Amino acid sequence: MDFKQHHKPTFDNIPKEKKKRIVDVATKEFAKNGYHDASISTIASKSGISVGAVYKYFENKQDLFLTIVDESIRRMENMLLGLAKEDVDVIIKVEMILREIIRTSREESILMRLYNSMTAINDDKLAGQFAKEMESITAEIYTEAIREGQKVGEVRTDIDPQIAAWLIDNLFMSLQFSYAGSYYSERYKVYCGGDISESEKDEYVIAEILKFIKSALKTEK
Repeated sequence: MDFKQHHKPTFDNIPKEKKKRIVDVATKEFAKNGYHDASISTIASKSGISVGAVYKYFENKQDLFLTIVDESIRRMENMLLGLAKEDVDVIIKVEMILREIIRTSREESILMRLYNSMTAINDDKLAGQFAKEMESITAEIYTEAIREGQKVGEVRTDIDPQIAAWLIDNLFMSLQFSYAGSYYSERYKVYCGGDISESEKDEYVIAEILKFIKSALKTEK
Protein backbone atom coordinates (compact mmCIF):
# COMPACT_ATOMS: atom_id res chain seq x y z
CA MET A 1 0.00 0.00 0.00
CA ASP A 2 1.49 3.32 -1.07
CA PHE A 3 1.17 6.53 0.90
CA LYS A 4 2.21 10.11 0.29
CA GLN A 5 5.87 10.76 1.03
CA HIS A 6 6.06 13.28 3.86
CA HIS A 7 9.77 14.07 3.87
CA LYS A 8 11.74 16.11 1.38
CA PRO A 9 13.99 14.39 -1.22
CA THR A 10 17.04 15.58 0.73
CA PHE A 11 16.17 13.09 3.51
CA ASP A 12 16.60 10.20 1.07
CA ASN A 13 20.09 11.39 0.17
CA ILE A 14 21.66 11.21 3.64
CA PRO A 15 23.52 8.10 4.91
CA LYS A 16 21.35 5.28 6.30
CA GLU A 17 22.96 5.53 9.74
CA LYS A 18 22.13 9.23 9.99
CA LYS A 19 18.58 8.67 8.77
CA LYS A 20 18.06 5.87 11.30
CA ARG A 21 19.44 8.05 14.11
CA ILE A 22 17.00 10.86 13.31
CA VAL A 23 14.06 8.46 13.07
CA ASP A 24 14.97 6.72 16.34
CA VAL A 25 15.45 9.99 18.24
CA ALA A 26 12.23 11.47 16.86
CA THR A 27 10.30 8.30 17.70
CA LYS A 28 11.45 8.48 21.33
CA GLU A 29 10.67 12.19 21.58
CA PHE A 30 7.15 11.86 20.18
CA ALA A 31 6.50 8.74 22.26
CA LYS A 32 7.66 10.42 25.46
CA ASN A 33 6.07 13.85 25.06
CA GLY A 34 3.26 13.41 22.54
CA TYR A 35 2.91 15.27 19.25
CA HIS A 36 2.27 18.80 20.52
CA ASP A 37 4.94 18.82 23.26
CA ALA A 38 7.66 17.08 21.26
CA SER A 39 10.58 19.42 20.66
CA ILE A 40 12.24 19.84 17.26
CA SER A 41 15.30 21.37 18.94
CA THR A 42 15.62 18.34 21.23
CA ILE A 43 15.33 15.99 18.26
CA ALA A 44 17.97 17.98 16.38
CA SER A 45 20.34 18.11 19.36
CA LYS A 46 20.10 14.41 20.18
CA SER A 47 20.45 13.51 16.49
CA GLY A 48 23.62 15.55 16.20
CA ILE A 49 22.22 17.95 13.60
CA SER A 50 21.05 21.56 13.57
CA VAL A 51 17.42 22.67 13.72
CA GLY A 52 17.97 24.12 10.25
CA ALA A 53 18.97 20.67 9.01
CA VAL A 54 15.70 19.23 10.32
CA TYR A 55 13.81 21.68 8.13
CA LYS A 56 16.02 20.77 5.17
CA TYR A 57 14.62 17.24 5.49
CA PHE A 58 11.05 18.02 6.58
CA GLU A 59 8.71 20.88 5.76
CA ASN A 60 7.41 21.05 9.33
CA LYS A 61 6.87 19.11 12.55
CA GLN A 62 3.82 17.36 11.14
CA ASP A 63 5.78 15.95 8.21
CA LEU A 64 8.50 14.68 10.55
CA PHE A 65 5.84 13.00 12.68
CA LEU A 66 4.11 11.44 9.67
CA THR A 67 7.45 10.16 8.40
CA ILE A 68 7.88 8.33 11.72
CA VAL A 69 4.34 7.00 11.34
CA ASP A 70 5.20 5.75 7.83
CA GLU A 71 8.22 3.89 9.20
CA SER A 72 5.94 2.17 11.70
CA ILE A 73 3.34 1.41 9.03
CA ARG A 74 5.90 -0.32 6.83
CA ARG A 75 6.94 -2.61 9.67
CA MET A 76 3.35 -3.47 10.50
CA GLU A 77 2.35 -3.90 6.87
CA ASN A 78 5.14 -6.40 6.23
CA MET A 79 4.12 -8.42 9.26
CA LEU A 80 0.39 -8.42 8.47
CA LEU A 81 0.80 -9.15 4.77
CA GLY A 82 2.95 -12.13 5.66
CA LEU A 83 0.25 -13.43 7.99
CA ALA A 84 -2.49 -12.72 5.45
CA LYS A 85 -0.81 -15.00 2.92
CA GLU A 86 -0.84 -17.94 5.32
CA ASP A 87 -3.35 -20.54 4.13
CA VAL A 88 -4.73 -21.32 7.57
CA ASP A 89 -7.97 -20.97 9.53
CA VAL A 90 -8.91 -17.38 10.45
CA ILE A 91 -8.62 -18.18 14.17
CA ILE A 92 -5.06 -19.40 13.66
CA LYS A 93 -4.32 -16.09 11.93
CA VAL A 94 -5.80 -14.25 14.90
CA GLU A 95 -3.58 -16.24 17.26
CA MET A 96 -0.51 -15.42 15.16
CA ILE A 97 -1.37 -11.72 15.31
CA LEU A 98 -1.92 -11.87 19.09
CA ARG A 99 1.49 -13.46 19.59
CA GLU A 100 3.12 -10.85 17.36
CA ILE A 101 1.39 -8.04 19.29
CA ILE A 102 2.73 -9.35 22.58
CA ARG A 103 6.22 -9.86 21.18
CA THR A 104 6.51 -6.40 19.62
CA SER A 105 4.89 -4.73 22.62
CA ARG A 106 7.66 -6.13 24.82
CA GLU A 107 10.56 -5.70 22.42
CA GLU A 108 9.52 -2.32 20.99
CA SER A 109 7.81 -0.61 23.91
CA ILE A 110 8.87 2.83 22.66
CA LEU A 111 7.05 2.21 19.40
CA MET A 112 3.96 1.10 21.30
CA ARG A 113 4.04 4.31 23.35
CA LEU A 114 4.25 6.25 20.09
CA TYR A 115 1.13 4.48 18.81
CA ASN A 116 -0.60 5.32 22.06
CA SER A 117 0.33 8.99 21.77
CA MET A 118 -0.94 9.02 18.17
CA THR A 119 -4.45 8.07 19.28
CA ALA A 120 -4.53 11.04 21.68
CA ILE A 121 -3.70 13.72 19.10
CA ASN A 122 -6.02 16.70 19.61
CA ASP A 123 -5.94 17.80 15.99
CA ASP A 124 -8.83 16.65 13.81
CA LYS A 125 -7.01 17.00 10.49
CA LEU A 126 -3.81 15.29 11.65
CA ALA A 127 -5.73 12.58 13.53
CA GLY A 128 -7.81 11.92 10.43
CA GLN A 129 -4.75 11.65 8.24
CA PHE A 130 -3.03 9.35 10.71
CA ALA A 131 -6.11 7.14 11.06
CA LYS A 132 -6.47 6.85 7.29
CA GLU A 133 -2.86 5.87 6.73
CA MET A 134 -2.48 3.63 9.76
CA GLU A 135 -5.85 1.91 9.85
CA SER A 136 -6.39 1.39 6.12
CA ILE A 137 -3.92 -1.48 6.17
CA THR A 138 -5.42 -3.36 9.09
CA ALA A 139 -8.99 -2.67 7.98
CA GLU A 140 -8.35 -4.15 4.54
CA ILE A 141 -6.42 -7.19 5.76
CA TYR A 142 -8.77 -8.09 8.63
CA THR A 143 -11.92 -7.54 6.57
CA GLU A 144 -10.62 -9.67 3.71
CA ALA A 145 -9.60 -12.46 6.10
CA ILE A 146 -13.14 -12.54 7.52
CA ARG A 147 -14.69 -12.50 4.04
CA GLU A 148 -12.48 -15.39 2.95
CA GLY A 149 -13.49 -17.27 6.09
CA GLN A 150 -17.14 -16.72 5.19
CA LYS A 151 -16.60 -18.03 1.67
CA VAL A 152 -15.14 -21.33 2.88
CA GLY A 153 -17.63 -21.76 5.71
CA GLU A 154 -15.25 -21.04 8.61
CA VAL A 155 -16.89 -17.76 9.62
CA ARG A 156 -20.54 -16.95 10.20
CA THR A 157 -22.21 -15.27 7.24
CA ASP A 158 -24.70 -13.32 9.38
CA ILE A 159 -22.08 -10.79 10.50
CA ASP A 160 -20.76 -7.73 8.68
CA PRO A 161 -17.05 -8.34 7.87
CA GLN A 162 -16.21 -4.65 8.27
CA ILE A 163 -17.85 -4.27 11.66
CA ALA A 164 -16.29 -7.55 12.82
CA ALA A 165 -12.85 -6.39 11.65
CA TRP A 166 -13.29 -3.09 13.51
CA LEU A 167 -14.29 -4.84 16.74
CA ILE A 168 -11.39 -7.31 16.53
CA ASP A 169 -8.92 -4.49 15.90
CA ASN A 170 -10.26 -2.70 18.99
CA LEU A 171 -9.37 -5.82 21.00
CA PHE A 172 -5.91 -5.88 19.45
CA MET A 173 -5.33 -2.19 20.21
CA SER A 174 -6.44 -2.59 23.81
CA LEU A 175 -4.08 -5.53 24.25
CA GLN A 176 -1.22 -3.66 22.60
CA PHE A 177 -1.64 -0.56 24.74
CA SER A 178 -1.93 -2.66 27.91
CA TYR A 179 1.78 -3.45 27.58
CA ALA A 180 2.85 0.10 26.75
CA GLY A 181 0.67 2.55 28.64
CA SER A 182 0.10 2.83 32.37
CA TYR A 183 -3.60 3.68 31.96
CA TYR A 184 -4.32 0.56 29.91
CA SER A 185 -2.22 -1.68 32.13
CA GLU A 186 -4.16 -0.39 35.13
CA ARG A 187 -7.42 -1.11 33.29
CA TYR A 188 -6.29 -4.71 32.91
CA LYS A 189 -5.64 -4.90 36.65
CA VAL A 190 -9.09 -3.49 37.44
CA TYR A 191 -10.90 -5.94 35.18
CA CYS A 192 -8.66 -9.01 35.36
CA GLY A 193 -6.37 -8.64 38.37
CA GLY A 194 -2.60 -9.03 38.29
CA ASP A 195 -0.10 -7.50 35.92
CA ILE A 196 -0.43 -8.22 32.20
CA SER A 197 3.29 -7.60 31.68
CA GLU A 198 4.14 -10.83 33.52
CA SER A 199 5.18 -13.23 30.77
CA GLU A 200 3.61 -16.24 32.47
CA LYS A 201 0.20 -14.68 31.77
CA ASP A 202 0.74 -14.64 28.00
CA GLU A 203 -0.72 -18.05 27.18
CA TYR A 204 -3.73 -17.45 29.41
CA VAL A 205 -4.45 -14.04 27.85
CA ILE A 206 -4.09 -15.44 24.32
CA ALA A 207 -6.34 -18.42 25.08
CA GLU A 208 -9.09 -16.27 26.58
CA ILE A 209 -9.07 -13.74 23.73
CA LEU A 210 -9.17 -16.57 21.20
CA LYS A 211 -12.16 -18.15 22.93
CA PHE A 212 -13.98 -14.82 22.84
CA ILE A 213 -13.24 -14.14 19.16
CA LYS A 214 -13.94 -17.73 18.16
CA SER A 215 -17.37 -17.63 19.82
CA ALA A 216 -18.17 -14.45 17.89
CA LEU A 217 -16.91 -15.54 14.46
CA LYS A 218 -17.04 -19.27 14.04
CA THR A 219 -19.87 -21.22 12.49
CA GLU A 220 -21.38 -23.99 14.61
CA LYS A 221 -20.30 -27.44 13.46
